[in-house]
Amino acid sequence: MKKKLVVLTGAGVSAESGISTFRDSDGLWENHNVEDVASIDGWYRDPALVLDFYNARRAQLGTVRPNAAHYAIASLEQNYDVTVVTQNVDNLHERAGSTRIIHLHGELTKVRPENCCNEMDGFSEETVFDIGADPVHLGDKAPNGAQLRPHIVWFGEAVPKIEAAIDAVEAADVLLIVGTSLQVYPAAGLYRYARMSAPIYIIDPKDVPVRDGRVVHIKDVATKGMEQFLKPLAGSE
Repeated sequence: MKKKLVVLTGAGVSAESGISTFRDSDGLWENHNVEDVASIDGWYRDPALVLDFYNARRAQLGTVRPNAAHYAIASLEQNYDVTVVTQNVDNLHERAGSTRIIHLHGELTKVRPENCCNEMDGFSEETVFDIGADPVHLGDKAPNGAQLRPHIVWFGEAVPKIEAAIDAVEAADVLLIVGTSLQVYPAAGLYRYARMSAPIYIIDPKDVPVRDGRVVHIKDVATKGMEQFLKPLAGSE
């Protein structure tokens, strides 16, 4: 039986593919205040702005490709039972070949009715629609008559997939954290659910606020860090 390996990924994985994040630019995301485009209050204030913003992000996905870190993570499935838990809303893990992915913060290529807030409040996967790279505008309605909104977990909203992520981490034999400085909760606290016998590897060029004797910190960008991570694993197979 394959060992269970959970990979928690953040913005640093996709950054090397050319996808920027608000944490790279002092609270701005593609020259927008995060509160205007990534919060439920921003949606209520100006839904047209929010829709236009995510239309542009969705179109950007067609111009970028998975990088070596995405492919390295996908390759782990050859020898491990892998679950990817990602804070990223892009589809680069899917495009690289990973098959079991928990999207904590939603998915850029999907939309849902604005009156279905999250799974905890009653939305189901049947109310989520995959639109690929298509734009969404004011007046585009779901079958229930409500305005369509991005299937994104914004600031001020619950994280409906967090329980599934906790379950995966609790069952993991190995936890690998890539491209996140562990600043955004609740995802930042997931490593605390790892069993005491599970080694924890963190790949990130920045210092991380983790004080745990199980942690091995590979202080490098995702692509180079994954190369280092794979070397001893390859030798042990």
